[in-house]
Amino acid sequence: MKKGTPNSTFSFSKIYCSLFGHNYNLTKNVTHYIKEYTCSHCKEQATTNSRGRLEVMTPKLKEINNALASVHAKKIAKNKAKTQFQAAS
Repeated sequence: MKKGTPNSTFSFSKIYCSLFGHNYNLTKNVTHYIKEYTCSHCKEQATTNSRGRLEVMTPKLKEINNALASVHAKKIAKNKAKTQFQAAS
């Protein structure tokens, strides 16, 4: 009888990242200071935390980032509309 996890897969990219570290590329700007990254080798996702350090992306962090992105987009749109209105006056 085999013992092991059914989802375990052998991947050279995971071994490469465990030996040499991840090569994160910017995926999404959530706000000016919070960004999402994806490893180009193993496709692991990470985000910046409140202290500016990278954290592995969890479903809870993904939900928080989506909420922050929508609030930030509304704020930017409001400020843009406000400046356009003032410039037209």
